[in-house]
Amino acid sequence: MLRHEFQPGRLVVGAFFTLAGVLYAGDAGGLWETPWFAVVPLVVAGLCLAGATGVVARSLRRRRRAGRGARAGAAGTDSVI
Repeated sequence: MLRHEFQPGRLVVGAFFTLAGVLYAGDAGGLWETPWFAVVPLVVAGLCLAGATGVVARSLRRRRRAGRGARAGAAGTDSVI
């Protein structure tokens, strides 16, 4: 059993922030040069993509819950009659 509900938006934003951290760590380690402004579009794109992913995931969860509720309500109505 899951301890909490899976949230794909947080997974996406975590991946983008990890990538930004790797870019800066490589720059700090002297492996490559990363301009200071290179990470800003990466972080903004990650946040936007995570927001879109979260909206889609939430709408799918609502649709799935509504489908179960309608079926359970219809079955309950038939058994009463």
